[in-house]
Amino acid sequence: QVQLVESGGGLVDPGGSLRLSCAASGGIFSINSMSWYRQAPGKQREWVATITSGRNTNYVDSVKGRFTISRDNAKNTVYLQMNSLKREDTAVYYCNRKYSGMDIWGKGTLVTVSS
Repeated sequence: QVQLVESGGGLVDPGGSLRLSCAASGGIFSINSMSWYRQAPGKQREWVATITSGRNTNYVDSVKGRFTISRDNAKNTVYLQMNSLKREDTAVYYCNRKYSGMDIWGKGTLVTVSS
């Protein structure tokens, strides 16, 4: 069964840092593109970052220079390092995996940026 489990969310002060993790199971992790999305209260889910099987990365403009997506294929895990966090980064963060033409989603992890 193909599954994703996110972790690492929490409450952080503005300007602080968090690292999110997404552990994948099932299939061959290394060949799949992995992405992070987020959904803020009252807003639609938005794409945040993607890392391909070749480790090419892309980011939404609002997080460029602050967030870094990476992957460890030996651990079947993708990470999102978030620095210089802002209040507007508050959201539930979801991991996404492109698997055999399907979108696989985790249940999400809540990030709250507040003093």
